[in-house]
Amino acid sequence: MSPSQESVFSEYEAETSQTSKLIRKFKETPFVPIGMAGFAAVVGYGLYKLKHRGDMKMSLHLIHMRVAAQGFAVGALTCGVLYSMFRDYTGKPKE
Repeated sequence: MSPSQESVFSEYEAETSQTSKLIRKFKETPFVPIGMAGFAAVVGYGLYKLKHRGDMKMSLHLIHMRVAAQGFAVGALTCGVLYSMFRDYTGKPKE
């Protein structure tokens, strides 16, 4: 690349810190960290309840926890998509 040409990725290269990239992504898509936190919470709850599951089979307990974690993650992503569609269509003036 010659010095006279400007870099195509100048905005990307300006933010070299991983933390700043992560914060920028969280601001762009706020429901992704909510989905990640919910997924982690369901997994933590499932591990806690694993000890006190009673006479429920292990495989059935794991299936229930997997479905709950996936449901939370998919629900958060769906809310994020709906939020971004709402923001895009209501924030821009009609031409």
